[in-house]
Amino acid sequence: MITQPERVFLEPTTPKQRQYEALRACFVEKQPPSQAAPRFGYSPGTLRVMCSRFRHNPSLSFFFPSADSPTRADKPLSRKLLLRDRVVALRKQNLSVYDIARALAHDDTPLSPVMVGKILREQGFARLPRRMDEERLAPTGPIRADKADVALLNLEPRTFPTQFGGLFLFLPYLAKLDFPSLIRQTDLPGTGMVPPLQAILALLALKLFGNARHSHVMSYVLDEGLALFSGLNVTPKRSFLTEYSCRIDPAVYPVLMRLWFERIQRLGLQRGRSLDLDFHTIPFHGQDALVEKHYVSKRSRRQKGLLAFLARDAEHNVLCYANAEIRKSEQPDEILRFLDFWKERTGHYPDELVFDSRLTTYANLYRLDQMGIRFITLRRRSRQMLHAIHARPLSAWRRIELPNLARQFRTPRILDERIRLHDYPASLRQMTITDLGHEEPTLLLTNHLTLAAPTLITRYAQRMIIENQIADGIDFFHMDALSSAVAMKVNCDLQLTLMASSLYRLLAYQIGEGYQAMRSRTLFQHFVDATAQVHIAENGITVRFQKRARNPLLVAAGFAEHPTHIPWLNNRKLYLVFG
Repeated sequence: MITQPERVFLEPTTPKQRQYEALRACFVEKQPPSQAAPRFGYSPGTLRVMCSRFRHNPSLSFFFPSADSPTRADKPLSRKLLLRDRVVALRKQNLSVYDIARALAHDDTPLSPVMVGKILREQGFARLPRRMDEERLAPTGPIRADKADVALLNLEPRTFPTQFGGLFLFLPYLAKLDFPSLIRQTDLPGTGMVPPLQAILALLALKLFGNARHSHVMSYVLDEGLALFSGLNVTPKRSFLTEYSCRIDPAVYPVLMRLWFERIQRLGLQRGRSLDLDFHTIPFHGQDALVEKHYVSKRSRRQKGLLAFLARDAEHNVLCYANAEIRKSEQPDEILRFLDFWKERTGHYPDELVFDSRLTTYANLYRLDQMGIRFITLRRRSRQMLHAIHARPLSAWRRIELPNLARQFRTPRILDERIRLHDYPASLRQMTITDLGHEEPTLLLTNHLTLAAPTLITRYAQRMIIENQIADGIDFFHMDALSSAVAMKVNCDLQLTLMASSLYRLLAYQIGEGYQAMRSRTLFQHFVDATAQVHIAENGITVRFQKRARNPLLVAAGFAEHPTHIPWLNNRKLYLVFG
């Protein structure tokens, strides 16, 4: 019978002891692995590998280390002893364990608060009593920027870097527009510290820079270049920006849009004869019983939102009109209000309008025809109409070829005929189009009675491009970002979008080289998103841009040739230098 002391050696329980007894049986008792392995729960092959490793490293320890030998567990303790005097010295300065840990980390000798507390207890230090706030060390935290104040604008000679170097490309345009006099002609609010001109420039700077509204504007509040663009010592905080847009009287926006519309033409941004019109729903996520539900195309559903009417110049790719003061009952007549605005500004109606079927009514289409305005729109398809179209014989259709379209479906079938509609006394041209890649036929309505079918379809085929360009203005100029921390009134946001869109078009047309048709996002990535060094001297302000592959295009376009006086920067000359 095996006694309990014998069982400890013959039936080991720990892995180390089992390994020891198995190796002892092989090397001391001279048992072969095939005989010793079953005794200790090993396979013969495993025991052979263990014996081979032991022959090459016979110093393998199977026993607990002595108390004198340093072990892995003692290594933190030895490091602790090295830092003991430093910890004691810091505690004598009345620092807490957290203060001591931060100080050690600053000295590149990090030690956790737990280990600091252990050292202090071993040295006989008691816990510190709870201290008053004035007894604690000054906590680290974000730097508090100064309040925005135009009187504190610093134009003393100095040099500083800025992440917003590309914004200075737009300053010559604003100076040539005489932007300060434009603002003076409006009734925009302001304060003694932040006048109306500086407030609008601060908002416009954030609109021009980036493809998402800067809810993190507080991260850039110390950027001197961003503040210099607006003529302030620092950029206003987000609370001011939000409150300022709420203080603007809605009656100011039509005046501001009219003045901007007139001034921008002086810089060579002409108006085209063909315009694209569309409604866009800006989603609203708050609680307001007066907000109506509208259709949101990108989500294919109706939801609460603010309806904005947008007009885009098809020839020059610029947003030229916007209005968000639209109720659902006023939606069909907004096109007429836009035409009154356009004629008042230009002296004539546009030659052509292109829009969706939901924009207005047939009665208003007839009014457009009486004004001499050509239009192209879609007709809504009912189930009865679709049955009638599918019942038409193949002989009634003809196939045409669409020129100059890089698309897959270039040879659609059409059915071209004259029709009459309710509330439209005259005849209309309806063109039914199939084989365009859509499941159902497309129905075009127009008063272009003699225009060739390929030309007409090609013009409306740009509807996809129209929607993409309007989406570019909505996405890049972040009109939908109403939930950001820098929340603005929709009308204020729309007006800033119109201004930013025009400035980007001016930039594109001056650069040339095929950039006239580029989207604002591309222009931003290629030219505006640039860091720079700003040097303020007595005779002017020099903005030296970083070296970039497309800087030669800006030099060739003349951005570096003629310095411009900037009125809100004490009339200093602005020099643009490209590395």
